[in-house]
Amino acid sequence: MMREQKVFFMVGAGLLISEIWKQLCLTFVLHGGEYQWWYFPFQLCSIPMYLCFPLAFAKGKQLRNCLLAFLADFTLLSGTIAFLDTSGMYYGYTPLTLHSFLWHVVLILLGIYAGTRNRDLKIRSFLGAAGIYAACCVLAEVFNLCFDRFDIINMFYINPHYYMGQLGFRELLAFLPNRAVIMSYILATIFGAALLHAGWYGIRSRK
Repeated sequence: MMREQKVFFMVGAGLLISEIWKQLCLTFVLHGGEYQWWYFPFQLCSIPMYLCFPLAFAKGKQLRNCLLAFLADFTLLSGTIAFLDTSGMYYGYTPLTLHSFLWHVVLILLGIYAGTRNRDLKIRSFLGAAGIYAACCVLAEVFNLCFDRFDIINMFYINPHYYMGQLGFRELLAFLPNRAVIMSYILATIFGAALLHAGWYGIRSRK
């Protein structure tokens, strides 16, 4: 296994182990043994944990470039934006709060590392990354609609049964219906990631 592949494998393994610890603490330390679906690990900030493993073993260049683009664009965006509103990163258990902040710092570093490793920054790699994001949104909505009858669940914050609560978008509820705000949130995420991809392309072009 090459050094770059080892980095992604080790980061993925570290994220996975820490996520298992988090789920155990949430269930048994904070909620008396009752699992909380709200914390199911399928938010945008959770996806790198899953993608690091296929990236560590990816053989095809196109797949590798799409995965790198997702980390460099969508992961870097989500990790950075999280620090604009840290209210959701605090828990009633200090180690979990520290874990949350550290998790997002790792996402930022992972996104930067992926951006420096991606050698194909053409539009097709971004379209592949956007396709991954779109597929994750669809899967998140399936989770939302299937499991919210049992508990509160709002994967990717796009469950139509709950009002949008993300900073900068919840204010739009005064002018737009909730579903329209959710769609604007998805499109804005893609647009933000596209700007980052353009930035990576500009940096690589100068080199």
